[in-house]
Amino acid sequence: MRINKFLAEQGVASRRGSDEIIAAGRVTINGKPAKAGDEISAEDAVMLDGKLLSHKVRYEYFLLNKPKGYLCTVSDDKGRKTVMDLLPSGAGRVFPVGRLDYDTEGMLLLTNDGDLAYRLTAPQSEIPKTYLVRVEGSVSDAQLNRLRAGVEIERGVITKKCRVIVTETNKKYTKLRVVLTEGKNREIRKMFEAVGKTVVFLKRLKIGELTLTGLDRGSVRKLTQEEVFYLKNL
Repeated sequence: MRINKFLAEQGVASRRGSDEIIAAGRVTINGKPAKAGDEISAEDAVMLDGKLLSHKVRYEYFLLNKPKGYLCTVSDDKGRKTVMDLLPSGAGRVFPVGRLDYDTEGMLLLTNDGDLAYRLTAPQSEIPKTYLVRVEGSVSDAQLNRLRAGVEIERGVITKKCRVIVTETNKKYTKLRVVLTEGKNREIRKMFEAVGKTVVFLKRLKIGELTLTGLDRGSVRKLTQEEVFYLKNL
């Protein structure tokens, strides 16, 4: 097993985050500094910051209705609130699957299952994620068509085609449902900026067909076995 996958299964961080931890020299394998790409077995002694990690893993899966004002990270060196503060005591070492912006609300999964986290966030998986978006004023048909066809959000970076449906509109604001199959950094906000609109509210409603039904803002619950099975087979 690769060392970054092992760390992810321990709930240390995502695979990408684990690579950063390894690069910082915080991980050793049998007393020697670990390197990205190292392979380990159950006989190897892996230590993080001088603490021995067990090879026994019990997977945990949580669904959080994230409120605004929380960072999607395991810890913050500036002491700001993170989504980990919303988990119940004894939740184990889990990490967020992907990220929602500080000011974005809605569905967030947390787990120590590195394989599932990777599948849900890998670009090639193209798993649909549904968002509620509110912008000021109206949105023209031309702007909607540009969003649906894909827009340039950074130099040379063009979004994939997506579904954009207006659900409510008046002179003050427009509400839309946006379904993406990719997850670039601040993608929806940048998409609307590209067509001259500013997002004033953003909430993730669904991953695939998994919804937040019955889960209040700031609340968290464990996923059912059926939900875990569904996500693994998306």
